[in-house]
Amino acid sequence: MKVTSLNSASVLIEDENVKILCDPWLIGEEYFGSWGIYPPYEFKSDMFEGVDFIYISHIHPDHCSKKTLQNLDKKIPVLIHRFVEKSLKFKIEELGFKVIELEHNLRIRLKNNVFINILAADNCDPNICGKLMGCGLLETKFGTTQIDTMSIIDNEKEVIVNTNDCPLQIAKNTAKLVKTLYPKIDLLLVGYVKASSYPQTFELEIEDKVIESEKKQEQKLETTKDFINLFEPKFYIPFAGRYTLTGKFSELNKYRGEPELEYAFEWLRKNIPEEKHKGIILNHNEFFDISKNQISKKYEPINIKEKENFVKHNFLKKSFDYEQEQIPDISELLELIPKAYENFELVRKKIGWISNTVIILRLDVNNSRKDNDPIAVAISCNGDGIQTIKDEKDILKFEKYLQMSLDLRLLKWLLLGPKKAHWSLVDIGCHIKYKRVPNTYERALYYCWNRFFVSKNEKKAEIASFN
Repeated sequence: MKVTSLNSASVLIEDENVKILCDPWLIGEEYFGSWGIYPPYEFKSDMFEGVDFIYISHIHPDHCSKKTLQNLDKKIPVLIHRFVEKSLKFKIEELGFKVIELEHNLRIRLKNNVFINILAADNCDPNICGKLMGCGLLETKFGTTQIDTMSIIDNEKEVIVNTNDCPLQIAKNTAKLVKTLYPKIDLLLVGYVKASSYPQTFELEIEDKVIESEKKQEQKLETTKDFINLFEPKFYIPFAGRYTLTGKFSELNKYRGEPELEYAFEWLRKNIPEEKHKGIILNHNEFFDISKNQISKKYEPINIKEKENFVKHNFLKKSFDYEQEQIPDISELLELIPKAYENFELVRKKIGWISNTVIILRLDVNNSRKDNDPIAVAISCNGDGIQTIKDEKDILKFEKYLQMSLDLRLLKWLLLGPKKAHWSLVDIGCHIKYKRVPNTYERALYYCWNRFFVSKNEKKAEIASFN
């Protein structure tokens, strides 16, 4: 078998007459326009003629790019995990593809002597997600709320494990199971970045941002090393980490704590003996032949100055998808927020989570606020309801709060529900500016907040004024 590197997590896996395209993102910007491809990728449709299958690990647009899928042959069947939540299946079907859902940990023959096995990151164990996410009560037997998957592709002689974005903390037991099922792993495709909005979109001192970004980078590289040591592959390829923030967010790139591929590769080489597990690094459209232990072309590192010029002359000019919309009146948002709160409350109560943290949703952006409009809305996480805030000093009365500021056009999309925009995608895309007091992460808060949108059947709640 051989693996061709395309972009980020997009790879082409081949074995004689079988071609599997994995997690295609090869065209344009994603996450509402804030994630750009660098080095630039020149998409040529003829390169993907003869692809037999497309495997998509999860719904995030850098793994399931609508713009890319629209340019691929709709006759190619798409392989996904049989998720309890069907959003990924519906999204792909709406583009005209036939979707094949595969059961967790079921090795099936694709064509000739090539097999695939797809496993949920948490091994479909509610206890794992429950401990980390506080969502165990939402699970059913063999169900999972973890959106990511890993896959194993083999030809009965060689084995490739693709971990995609699977976090080690959740996927460790799954990885151990895979190692039991496939004792000899030839190639591991392993992520080297933790794509998130922290610390770059958080209100922190510059010095603290630098410290936090360096800490984040080193922690992720350590878990990448742990993954490699756990799977014990003959070869590994660091991947699924190449993106660059565009438009007005370009200045945030230096605080992301997500290293360039070259840095990650050298770090891993220094920390993992080559005689045990050999690292491979590839440019776009170059391949590694497992049987021959051979790459198609020696790797050429990116030139940082060239990248900076590209960002300046290309990415800085980019606008975001929602910026074409009309800015809504704050009165429109105040009608939607109470209904979204009811949805948020249903989830909060169902998982039994209570916190004294207050979520401050800013409304004084886009220069659209009128004299009588509130500057923000305070949303409780303990059932105390929602309140409008008229004065900045009233925010300081809260001992614990998470403040969010974002474009009101995007906020309206979010409130209207996932078909327009989803909170987790907006967060990963760095479209929300945060202030967290104290600077403590509450996983359950974010889990519940992902349901802060209008549901048609929700009862209407009233907003009380903050006094």
